[in-house]
Amino acid sequence: MSTQREILTWDGFGEASRDLSRRIIGDGFVPEVVVAIARGGLLPAGAIAYGLGVKSCGALNVEFYTGIGTVLDAPALLPPDLDLGYLPGKRVLLVDDVADSGRTLALAVAMLTEAGADVRSVCIYSKPGSVAMPDYVWRETDRWIDFPWSARGTVTEEDAGVSGDAASA
Repeated sequence: MSTQREILTWDGFGEASRDLSRRIIGDGFVPEVVVAIARGGLLPAGAIAYGLGVKSCGALNVEFYTGIGTVLDAPALLPPDLDLGYLPGKRVLLVDDVADSGRTLALAVAMLTEAGADVRSVCIYSKPGSVAMPDYVWRETDRWIDFPWSARGTVTEEDAGVSGDAASA
């Protein structure tokens, strides 16, 4: 991994969300439900849902990264659970901030597909080595990404003068 960082600003996030919404519309995919991969996908999912005019939203809580370059052995689902019984036959847009290894994205796509949903995925960023590529992506990078909602860590970390890089991933 490169030591340089990709910096996404709040303005850049707005541009990415609108661009991705336009690509999805241009492709003719009309989602009935937007599902975020929490936590990183929550803000992008909300912005894209607004861009598409979709009001039905949900979230899958998945933990994989525990810090910069530190991961669990496999992505793990955390409570609360998404109501999968609602999804059969629905067009679902799955949203995350980044497809890094792609393992979280692959797990979530498989889970929603097995539940009977017609799934498309979108990420702001993808990494070249990802095992699963989103259907829609704004940019590709091999750098660590500083997202505006997580780069500063928690307010407790910030107030204590501690870098939030490891704890907020």
